[in-house]
Amino acid sequence: MIAEDLRHYLQESRDSVLSSLDGLSEYDVRRPLLPSGTNLLGLVKHLVGIELGYLGTSAGRPASFTLPWVEDRSIWENGDMWVKPTESRDYVVDLYRAAWKHSDESIAELPLDAPASVQWWPEHRRQTTFGHLLTRVVAETAQHAGHCDVVRELIDGRSGADNPDGYYDVVLTAANALRT
Repeated sequence: MIAEDLRHYLQESRDSVLSSLDGLSEYDVRRPLLPSGTNLLGLVKHLVGIELGYLGTSAGRPASFTLPWVEDRSIWENGDMWVKPTESRDYVVDLYRAAWKHSDESIAELPLDAPASVQWWPEHRRQTTFGHLLTRVVAETAQHAGHCDVVRELIDGRSGADNPDGYYDVVLTAANALRT
């Protein structure tokens, strides 16, 4: 049941991330509004790699497709945070949905104590468990859902609190569940 609870909260954050794109132009979903260059579609692209890397490859379940920014190694220069002009919103969103489908299959198939190995971590801490990685992905996705709220608010004043399916509802739902 714990794995299913984690998957549920992960899905709520995923939905919040994608809802941040609703009603925005191509320009606005790509527009960097913070000194770091953070933009909405770049955050979605980044989360594609997070899910496939941690809940796929590191768990011994690599996806059937390779991400271009991993293949060309531009990921190491933040190539996963910037969407190229040739990468449409639909392309990035479809990749994200494919990544979460693959991750959900991992969650359904692997026990939380299944061994995992993260090749890009320092060797002394590379070995971990699937449950550790799932928890990490839930936390990172929720964190980036919050980033999406901030960027969206800078674009048009809408925040997660203005969106009935937004991030803040996820947080309130989780807090209320802990009280019962």
